[in-house]
Amino acid sequence: MKEEKTRHSIQIDREKCVGCVLCMIACPMKAIRIRDDKAVIDPLRCVDCGECYRVCPHDAVIPETTSFSDLKQFKYTVALPSPVLYMQFGWEVMPNQVLQGLKRFGFNYVYDVAWMCENVTAAYEVFIRQQSGPKPLISTVCPAVVRLITHLYPELVDHFIPIESPRELAAKRLRFKIAMEKGLRPEEIGVIHITSCAAKMVSVNHPVGMAKSHLDGVVSIKDIFGELLDLVDDVEEDVILQQSSGVGLGWAQSGGEIRGMNLDNALAVSGVSDVIRILDDVEAGRLRNIDYLELLICPDGCIGGPMIVQNRHIAKQRCETLVKMFGEKSRVSKKMIRRLFKEGFYRIEMGIEHQPLPPLNPDPIKAIQMRQEIEDLIPRLGGRECGACGAPDCRTLARDIIVGEARRTDCVFVKPDEEEQDETA
Repeated sequence: MKEEKTRHSIQIDREKCVGCVLCMIACPMKAIRIRDDKAVIDPLRCVDCGECYRVCPHDAVIPETTSFSDLKQFKYTVALPSPVLYMQFGWEVMPNQVLQGLKRFGFNYVYDVAWMCENVTAAYEVFIRQQSGPKPLISTVCPAVVRLITHLYPELVDHFIPIESPRELAAKRLRFKIAMEKGLRPEEIGVIHITSCAAKMVSVNHPVGMAKSHLDGVVSIKDIFGELLDLVDDVEEDVILQQSSGVGLGWAQSGGEIRGMNLDNALAVSGVSDVIRILDDVEAGRLRNIDYLELLICPDGCIGGPMIVQNRHIAKQRCETLVKMFGEKSRVSKKMIRRLFKEGFYRIEMGIEHQPLPPLNPDPIKAIQMRQEIEDLIPRLGGRECGACGAPDCRTLARDIIVGEARRTDCVFVKPDEEEQDETA
């Protein structure tokens, strides 16, 4: 398979992989093949959605995140926890306790990212009401969705709302603020995002729409939860670190982005299959009456991320409880948002460029011929869609055969003599 400069957050442990095909079947991008009884990921097609990680029963799919030992290189460390972290604890643990627990964990500074989510909600509304371009506008918060669109729906790139994610905005603001207050160089400050999603690691190493991420790394909720659970038990809440209302806390689940916006025509969609279906509709021009699309690759949004510890349905209920508890009325100053928006604080630094998958052949005429060869070949394969060939379906196998990455005899239902007849014809 071809190489790609982007390093992905999902890796295969070949020692543990048994070639069971579950990851290959689950992959929405058809980026996985079974070669020599081991799963192989095509880096050109992978969007780091984590579906393979969810289904692997052998712990052979490894999400790459930041090691705690890497934090020692910084003089000052900042924790930016996703609102999802609050939903992993029992009913009696409040967000402020979790933030205090992170301080006890060893971070020098802890910031309530849900508060920046609340700010971004207001910034979205300002932009949407001023926008006269293509509709619907599409969220850029989920890095897996962004890469999915740039790869498979490149003509929809102009639909992205040009506002940076809350995690990046928080990192940008805090690095400058802390450097000034503490007399540190910006590079001496390590800003770490705590998340349920491995795709965030790719957005740090290879950001889309930015020359360089404002974050220095990503730690998974799974990696930090065990120790953090012990630290939140006896926290005394004499210091208030939580700033957010229910508007920001609601970002943990699907619909959270649009919850605080006063929009009649906004739609939230989560889960990779439904996201692909809705993008098909956008591409076909069937959703021009929708102002804004909140798209998240994980089921039920970030609370369904592959690196959570809590059952997502319980986490969803917990999220709704916290939203009601802390209120659905935003605490953000709209005047401040308009000022920062005018100053360009929220805007993505660079335009997002489409990165379509490579054509079957650089020569358009040959590419058309190859597409026809694929269509002609599909009926002559087994038609079982079983995955025994090492490809997720017959169409994908036909494509691999035509481009020279597989043979017809990879299909267990094709006899060797049929292959020989075709080659001599």
